[in-house]
Amino acid sequence: MYRFPKDLFTDVRIESQNTVQYYIRNGEVEGDSNVSVSGAMVRVYDGEMWYTSFTNNLDKIQEEIDNLATIASPNEKIYDDPVIQNFGAYKDDVTKYSGENNVKNISRDAYEKLVNNYIDKCVDATIEEIKSYNFGFGSSYIKKEYYSSKGAEIKQDMQRVRLFAVYEISVNGVTTSAFKGYVEDTYDKLLNKESEIIAERDRYLDFAKRAVDVEPGEYTCVLAPVVTAMFTHESFGHKSEADFMLNDKTLQDEWVMGKQVGNAKVSICDRGDLPNNGYLPYDDEGNKASVTWLIRDGVLSGRLHDSKSAAVLKEKVTGNARAEGVYHTPMVRMTNTYMEKGTDKAENMIAGVKDGIYVYAVDYGTGMSTFTMQPNLCYRIRDGKLCEPVRVHVVTGSVFETLFDIDAVGDDFVLFNTFTCGKNGQSAPVSAGGPTIRVKKLNVN
Repeated sequence: MYRFPKDLFTDVRIESQNTVQYYIRNGEVEGDSNVSVSGAMVRVYDGEMWYTSFTNNLDKIQEEIDNLATIASPNEKIYDDPVIQNFGAYKDDVTKYSGENNVKNISRDAYEKLVNNYIDKCVDATIEEIKSYNFGFGSSYIKKEYYSSKGAEIKQDMQRVRLFAVYEISVNGVTTSAFKGYVEDTYDKLLNKESEIIAERDRYLDFAKRAVDVEPGEYTCVLAPVVTAMFTHESFGHKSEADFMLNDKTLQDEWVMGKQVGNAKVSICDRGDLPNNGYLPYDDEGNKASVTWLIRDGVLSGRLHDSKSAAVLKEKVTGNARAEGVYHTPMVRMTNTYMEKGTDKAENMIAGVKDGIYVYAVDYGTGMSTFTMQPNLCYRIRDGKLCEPVRVHVVTGSVFETLFDIDAVGDDFVLFNTFTCGKNGQSAPVSAGGPTIRVKKLNVN
């Protein structure tokens, strides 16, 4: 498709994207946009340096290649370079969203009606504690093409539709936010969610009315699936991104393959081939998505790699080079990352706790060696029963200790599509998942 310069590695990433946002706050339309953009990143590598250019004019890609070639230094051994050897050379077309299934064909009337229908059914003006609401719809369709001088020719697409409902609840001067969101790949999956939205609204309304401040201390904690998902993503998923290790000998020595790093009940996986929010059948270096077990039965089993990190650490490339968009350079990123389900029952986990905390949902989390999560809804556990809701500001723990302190892993697995991951100034859609788990001790404040 392109004339690639001799004795240089060249790759071309082309991306076309359509994004829609529409949301209503307290009866007023505050967001209403439909944006389409196309562009390309062209790179040339001579073994010493990458030379990069961007263009919105797709007819000028060849010109960009030729210009970059004039400033690079030809290297007849470029394809012996360990990094370039790791770049993919697949030829494939895995585009799958066309016709009625393509979200670009959703009319403005359809999503405007969708949002207003949810407002009509899920906003109750008689509930005086609810001070404001915000309901919205979003969609995105991305088509990506990848070409390289190694022979790669890949076309793929991905799309998402989003629905969210947010309520601001005020009781005795304390504001609580209730959120329910959905991210799916087709429009029809956003329908008939009224009962779930209302149930979540009422759960947070009850929390706002009855919650008391938690007594700070060390507790046995039962984490709901979405909290397990956050823990898995933030506390171990990022630690598995191998570019963090390239200049850190301590990390390399600490995280040796085959080392026992957690309870044998714990297994964590990343895979980009699942049709979820992190779906990426081929990464931005032309490599195919793989199933990468990061932990298997408590043993460190794998890491996430792009071509460079795999070459430096002498491990297998995993297809995890991702860029936020065509104007960003790929780096090692998660895709769909989850803790595998176990065999324990969630109700039995709670029944086995004399005095503890059930963490139902979280706002955000961070973590490397020490992780931090900010819950937004928790319950006290007493004598094996869920009791009053409690306000918890933060839950913290050591990643190393917590992986061993997980003593029960549920059979109620959920993979959540509502996650967005930030790293080094770039954000990427991901899914995170897991079952209910029980941790013997965490710090709760």
